[in-house]
Amino acid sequence: MDISNSPTHLGPLSARRLLLLGGIGLILVGMLFGDIFAVFILHQNAAHVGDGLSAAAHAALAGDAGRIPVIFQNIGGFLENRGTKVDTHVHMIDFGYLALMLALLQPWAGFSEKARQRWAWLFLFGGGLLPVSVFLIHYVGLAYSPFAFIGWASIFADLGGLLALIATLAFLVGLVRHLTSAKRVQDDLFADRNSTGSLLLIAGLTLVLAGFLHGSQYAFFDLYRHEALDFNTLQEMTLAATHGDTAAVENSLAAYGQLQGDKAVKIAAHAHIIEFGLLAMLLSFFQPYVYLGERWIRRWAWILLCGSVLLPVCVLLELNYGLLAGGLADAGGLLVIVALLAMWIGMLRYTGHLDADELEDR
Repeated sequence: MDISNSPTHLGPLSARRLLLLGGIGLILVGMLFGDIFAVFILHQNAAHVGDGLSAAAHAALAGDAGRIPVIFQNIGGFLENRGTKVDTHVHMIDFGYLALMLALLQPWAGFSEKARQRWAWLFLFGGGLLPVSVFLIHYVGLAYSPFAFIGWASIFADLGGLLALIATLAFLVGLVRHLTSAKRVQDDLFADRNSTGSLLLIAGLTLVLAGFLHGSQYAFFDLYRHEALDFNTLQEMTLAATHGDTAAVENSLAAYGQLQGDKAVKIAAHAHIIEFGLLAMLLSFFQPYVYLGERWIRRWAWILLCGSVLLPVCVLLELNYGLLAGGLADAGGLLVIVALLAMWIGMLRYTGHLDADELEDR
């Protein structure tokens, strides 16, 4: 058998290599964008929304009903700005995770290597097109659109999602074809996990479990309480504005801002710790492809895990310690980015020692 045509081979343009490097690239760009967004946009945007709510409440106190729709329109613009950037960050990382999962499944995709390469390219193109287009929605809007209800950025975002969906379905069809055939493929990658891979797998499972436990704790103790407080605080603010009670309005605004901050940090911590746990688990399978010294491979794994713990813990502390905790959270994200970039470079440098071992065994 020609090793270059083996489904477990990591040739320069093999489907597995494309999905592996492309997937980590999407995750890197998504995390870097998220770090930049958190530092330069997120808090400022939240401040604008808070100022807008305060202005609306004071306009109601002053009996200036005409200003309120304009204020809420501005708030909607800030929320759209924030929402499209969060969606860009999340979708890019999620497509990266899916690419890594598809890379793991490549030996069992029942197509030729060339067909797998085409589907890999299609997936990566769609996975990149969607978040970039989502990012542009706020800035492009309906300009030059042939439709009155959807802009060009939204159209291309939907197209990117469709392309990624088609490619994913194609890989699933290939998996079904392989499972229903008599052909069996053995992937040496799963049998070659080193100590660093085991460390990442165990630590990743631990992080995911911690995230689930934190989410369960939030759902049990805080979720319904927050929902009730959300409604009651807005109701109190409305009644206070109706009766012209300025002090009560200010208290309600402060309470509402505190409530939204409490919800945001707990949900963000829950999401990030599970996200980093999943990343560590996926990377654990590909450690044999990281072509660096064993000592450096282990160091980068520890740096990634340290950042994976530091970010969600510091996010939880932001309400109590403010900018200090926020800065440490951003530093944790940067540690993950640097470690992931180092692993990506190591995979890019991979020269095929696993494939050579496979050829010798044959």
